[in-house]
Formats: sequence, C-alpha cells, structure tokens
Amino acid sequence: MRILVAMSGGVDSSVVAGLLHEAGHEVVGATLQLYDHGAATSRKGACCAGQDIHDARDVADRLGFPHYVLDREARFRSAVIDDFAGSYARGETPIPCIRCNQTVKFQDLVALARDLGCEALATGHYARRAEGPDGPELRRAADPARDQSYFLFATTREQLAFSRFPLGEMPDKAAVRAEAVRLGLAVAEKPDSQDICFVPSGRYHEAVAKLRPEAAEPGEITHLDGRVLGRHEGIGRYTIGQGRGLGTASRDGAEPLFVARLDAPGRRVVVGPRAALPRPTATAGEVNWLAIPPAHPFAAQAKFRAREVPQPVLAEWDAANGLLRVTPEAPVIVAPGQALVLYDGDRVLGGGFLRAPAVDSGDVAA
Repeated sequence: MRILVAMSGGVDSSVVAGLLHEAGHEVVGATLQLYDHGAATSRKGACCAGQDIHDARDVADRLGFPHYVLDREARFRSAVIDDFAGSYARGETPIPCIRCNQTVKFQDLVALARDLGCEALATGHYARRAEGPDGPELRRAADPARDQSYFLFATTREQLAFSRFPLGEMPDKAAVRAEAVRLGLAVAEKPDSQDICFVPSGRYHEAVAKLRPEAAEPGEITHLDGRVLGRHEGIGRYTIGQGRGLGTASRDGAEPLFVARLDAPGRRVVVGPRAALPRPTATAGEVNWLAIPPAHPFAAQAKFRAREVPQPVLAEWDAANGLLRVTPEAPVIVAPGQALVLYDGDRVLGGGFLRAPAVDSGDVAA
C-alpha cells in the first residue's frame, strides 16, 4: 500500500516508518510543526521540538522515502493549547494529548493522506486495530505498560478504519529500540517525549497563567464544611485528589486533606479528607462510540485515568442527552476534564470527558 506515516522524530514513529518501508509499502512521511519550538529544543525528551523535525527527515533520507513538514501551529493553538488553558481556568484537568489526537493528528493527517492518494495512515501509538464482525475495532496494546488506547478513544470509526498501529503487537519498548538498531536508525536511543509537548518547563500553571490569567488569581482554600483554611495562588495549580501544594490547608489536625472540588467562579479550592472524595457514579459528555452502544444498562470495564487498570462498572448510555453514566463497583475520584473510557476486555467500546459531579448537599461551602 501507499501509507502516510505520522513521524514525530522519535523512535516509535521512526520504527513504524522503517518496518513498513522494509515490508515493501510505499511510505510517505509527514511531520507536524505544532508550536513555536523555542525553548523546547533545549530540554531532553521534548516532543515536537525543532530537532525532531530534523530527526524525522534524517530517517526518511536514510530509508529513501519522501518527507513533508506541515505547519499546523495555528490549528494546534486553537484546538489544543487554548483548550488546555481554558479547561484549567474552568477548574478541570485536561488531557491535551487526546485533543491533539482528536483534532490535529487524525483529522488533518487522514485528510492529507487521502489527498496524497494514500490507502492508510500509520502512527507510532501503542494500540491494536483488529477486524471485528461489525468493522475495525480498537484494542489495547500487547504491552499493558505502553498501551495508549485510552488516548485514542475519540478516534472516529471512519478514522480507525483508515489507521494502522504497527507497534501494537510489540512486547515492550526494548523490542522497539532493538528494531531501530537493526534498521540503522540514529534515533534508537532517543529519550521518550513528555506528555505535554508545549510546556517545556513542565510547570503547567505558568503556561496556563499566560493564556488565562484568571486561572492564576488568588483565592481561598476552604474545607468541605465551610471553614477557611488558607489561601492559594490560582486554581490552575490544582486538580481533584491533589494533596500537595496546599500549605497550611494540607491537614486538619492530624488528618491529611486533599482537593475535593474546584470552584472556578468563586476562585475557591475546596478540600476534605480522602474518604470524602470518591463518588458512587460518574458522568461523561462529548461521547464517541467505537462500538454500537447498547440500548440498556450493560456491564463493562472503565478507566478514569490513563495509568489505571480498567475496573468493573455498570454503564448506561443516555442518547437523548448525549451522556454516558457509569456506576463503578467501588466509588472513584472524579476529575472533570479527564477521560472516561469503556472497555470490553481489550476492546475499546467508546468514551467521553468527565463532567463535574453535582455538589453534595452537605457541602456548606457551596
């Protein structure tokens, strides 16, 4: 086939390109220039930095296939960076990698692949695509430690049908690096990229404050019972379940406290004992289904955070309101903005973005 390979300049996508080229496919490489690389070039492990474009081009030159660089800086800023900052300003915890996959990578690269006459788009994601009775299915990678299916739940069924994930069957990252060595790729020992490529310092709150200053406005830290325990320097510094960075509000006597809720309009961080944080239910919006959703409540497994092990839930699809509601076997900590992804074994059924739960009637700080 003629295949467009999304090349970030890292070892994973470089190996994908090398393996497909070795197998006899006509490979076309494409690298997205997503933001002003600037300081990101000075930090090891930065994704999409200026050096990455050169590394991707070097791989293409070595293996002998064409390589294109696409300027998507404006698109990336509006679809990913601005969304990231706005989410924090609303008291949420965003996942920009999912937004990037959902918009820039799969929408734009699938369109480019079709324009170039390619029959598929291949990426370096650790996930598997399998043909099922109702069409292509998204499945977890063979290596659970590297599995990225959680980050791909928003891929549409049409995009999934066009996509290929050659690393999904790899046993581990060491095997991928070994392939890079065998293929003679200079990126074989290149460090892995960081999760948030456009925050080279790793200090998310600083990036958010530049775009959404209201997220850096000081306010009160209050207990669930209404007591004022301290002050904070911006809700953009906090996420649900966080126990650090609370200063004098980190304990109530001998009991440690954690962020239970973020009141963005009131600029308040609400804290409480850890036992008060888990919720018996969770609701997600912006739902994308990769399987046909059952009309009645059904058993499934769910991940509420990327690094979790899927846990049993009872799921219900409210098609009229576009909401996915789940009841886990054990209460969970719900962080609005994170993804709720449903699985049936290894298969991704679909998912959405977690909504803030209703304020408990006992929360007098409301």
